[in-house]
Amino acid sequence: MANLRIATFQDFLDLIPFQAILIIVIAIIAHVVIRFSIAKFVKGAVNRAHERTPKVSRRADNTADLSAMVMQQRTVQRVKAVSQLFKSASALIIWTVAITSELSTVGFNVAPLLASAGVAGVALGFGAQTLIKDFLAGIFIILEDQYGVGDFVDLGTAMGTVEEVDLRVTRLRDLGGVVWYVRNGEILRVANRSQGWTVATVDVPVAYDEDLEKVKVVIDRVGKEMLEDPAFAGMLLSAPQYAGVEQVSGDAIFVRIFAKTAPDQPMQTAREIREKLKGAFDQAGIRVPVLSRPYPTISGMPPNPPSAR
Repeated sequence: MANLRIATFQDFLDLIPFQAILIIVIAIIAHVVIRFSIAKFVKGAVNRAHERTPKVSRRADNTADLSAMVMQQRTVQRVKAVSQLFKSASALIIWTVAITSELSTVGFNVAPLLASAGVAGVALGFGAQTLIKDFLAGIFIILEDQYGVGDFVDLGTAMGTVEEVDLRVTRLRDLGGVVWYVRNGEILRVANRSQGWTVATVDVPVAYDEDLEKVKVVIDRVGKEMLEDPAFAGMLLSAPQYAGVEQVSGDAIFVRIFAKTAPDQPMQTAREIREKLKGAFDQAGIRVPVLSRPYPTISGMPPNPPSAR
């Protein structure tokens, strides 16, 4: 009787409909468990990131904490993006295996199909090396958080604000409003100007015979006034400071001013500093010479006068 029951149960297990249903059930369970595990991991990572986020004001002596705070926020974004990538990949793998198993269960010979898929995969790999390179580069850009939407970046071939990051291409808009599509596989270096804080650099010419100590006092006074002004609370992270002489020419001395600023505000900060210094120099009687040749500026970047020869 026991042997009959076992044989009957074994026959039941051998039934094709039962095996087909069992495969679907296992696939659904695996899919749900993996998604639940990923969601739980993401929730834990986000909570830990929020716990480690420092509560600081946007001021110079706290820029290290500010960078840590911004990096923690970017960690949250990266964890969510990576989790979505893993969810999609796991779903693709699970249901590919399930469909293949279903075909095998109903009697379809999947060996030729798998062999053909392997050959097609090799051929596709050789024919689409550039595409595969772009996708792999896009995955590592997301995993390593090299940049994200809203960051101002220099990708070598183009510079601007990132509008979209896909696995194959990155779309950004430059300062002239032109939209650039850059293949991820072509990106060899990334200069990200939007992580934590950046520096606004201003070079100001003064007459050759001006007292540099007087110039320094005026610049530092203007810097302190700007830092205390509520209008610049979301822009300045430190008082603009006199850095020293950057260049000496026959008719002028170029002095450099540095200021730590919010990631998206270096150019606007540089403009405000020049405007404030112009008024302060007029009041202090500091002369700005008429230059025999204007020094060039890089579009969208702080000025950098050429070295004296």
